[in-house]
Amino acid sequence: MKIGGWLLNASRSNPFNRWSSPVLVHVVEAHYRGDHRVWLKFDDGLEGEVDLASELRGEVFEPLRDTSYFAAFRVDHTLTWPNGADFAPEFLYDLVRETNRTRV
Repeated sequence: MKIGGWLLNASRSNPFNRWSSPVLVHVVEAHYRGDHRVWLKFDDGLEGEVDLASELRGEVFEPLRDTSYFAAFRVDHTLTWPNGADFAPEFLYDLVRETNRTRV
């Protein structure tokens, strides 16, 4: 489907689209687990641990490479940091689902 010059994927079941979560979700709890790992719980009950080290690309995420700064996150519907960095909760949700699938 094309909308205003943008091509949109009509299928939300595409396994290669990591940002395909069709449900609005929020992080309700998070615990630092060392390095760049965080245990997350979402408002629908999904929970699990993710390693965000490979996701820290770009200028806004540069300070998060320091693990002491990374550990300073807070929960505001998602993970946020003092410098304004955050991750979309849907992205984190999909990472947790993917990580949980590969651990089984």
